[in-house]
Amino acid sequence: MKIESHSEGNSFDLLNQLESILERDALIDEVGFVHPSQFVTLNNGVDGSPSLSINGVGSADGIVSSNISDINVMKYDSTVFWNKDHKLAISTEALLPLYKAALHSYTISSRQYQMIVKLSVDESIAISSTDSEKNFLENEVMRHSKALLMLSYDFGSAWNSRKLVVSRKQSFSLHMEELHFSSLILSYAPKSEHAWSHRRWVIKVVAERYQNLPNILERESELVEKIAEQSKMNYRAWHHRCWLVSYMTRRQVLDELNQSRKWAELHIADNCCFHYRRRLMLRLLEDYLKQDPQTCFECESDLCVVWKEELNWNELLIKHYTAREALWGHRRFLSECWTQHFYTDRHAICHRLGDISFINHDLDSFLDNELQLLCSCLNNSDHEFDDGRVQTRLAASYILWISKKIPSSQGSELQEKLRDLGGLNSILNEVCPEKALLWNGLMG
Repeated sequence: MKIESHSEGNSFDLLNQLESILERDALIDEVGFVHPSQFVTLNNGVDGSPSLSINGVGSADGIVSSNISDINVMKYDSTVFWNKDHKLAISTEALLPLYKAALHSYTISSRQYQMIVKLSVDESIAISSTDSEKNFLENEVMRHSKALLMLSYDFGSAWNSRKLVVSRKQSFSLHMEELHFSSLILSYAPKSEHAWSHRRWVIKVVAERYQNLPNILERESELVEKIAEQSKMNYRAWHHRCWLVSYMTRRQVLDELNQSRKWAELHIADNCCFHYRRRLMLRLLEDYLKQDPQTCFECESDLCVVWKEELNWNELLIKHYTAREALWGHRRFLSECWTQHFYTDRHAICHRLGDISFINHDLDSFLDNELQLLCSCLNNSDHEFDDGRVQTRLAASYILWISKKIPSSQGSELQEKLRDLGGLNSILNEVCPEKALLWNGLMG
């Protein structure tokens, strides 16, 4: 019998089965929507005729009950649901009737709950059954909204209803359950903006009320890496990870820089991770700029080490991986911060101390290193292939960009050194002649 032909009562019965599964197996961490024919395989070769299956449900301590007399054992339609090892499968044929039933149940319970909340706010109205009825409706809203969001994860009103209930309950464990539920949604909808936004709301509340963040932040970073591995260029996931930086300590920021390096090396073309590293480094820079310039020499020294290590690492990647624009974009960020912040701050400090030669030598060394990088790209690039031409163009345009960022005195010296290489203009016109007017205008 097709799911579509089920009566309305049967649809609500399926909804009750789904909600019971979600309640009794709180550790479900993966959901899949599968074709009805796949349930034959899932049920170990059982035929596809409608039948009731007994589900052994895992408890929080990992104990699985299989005793039929146990109150935690439940029955569900094995042609619609499959639940084992904290994994849940739902038949695609059941999605529409389940959604209609979940939407109807959620709408009614949400309206009733909002009315109760309004009544409880008005202290002049005393209703003896308000508290018990409110608790019942809270459970109903959470129960129905969970089922609805699993079927339609971007249903904003349902997410908002859960926020309302959780904020009024003020329970730390309930906030942790919301993190688990949103991660369940993200397991099959990794780009759900509402799910990521809900996580940020939960973390913000936890930070304000409970001050229990170190472990949460660590798990969040691990979650983003796991999802980013499965969902390439997931900007929402990396935006969430960048948002977490504001809650990190300096030690955590440094740890994240070290831990994210390996992932970046394996995903050179994914600019998201490099953007995340830039956010981490900017956090270090922001903390440094907030300090008193007269008393922050040690912090400045540590920060310079971080920047130099990142520049050296970036240079190694550029030489190893040809024509990767994300690497050159990351180098522009590093160079701009170096010339604008460290150079300017050191210049002011050295000027007060009467020793200006140190900073000139430091900037000259930096520019010489960038020119050597350009030379290595020119020498190792075969212009007969696109990658070689792109690498040369990226290197030359980077030097052109940096010439606009440094003081005019150093800029003149840089131009003289570039003439020994044949001139930056001629290099750019050779590898990218279609933009000759652009190069000539910029160089002019």
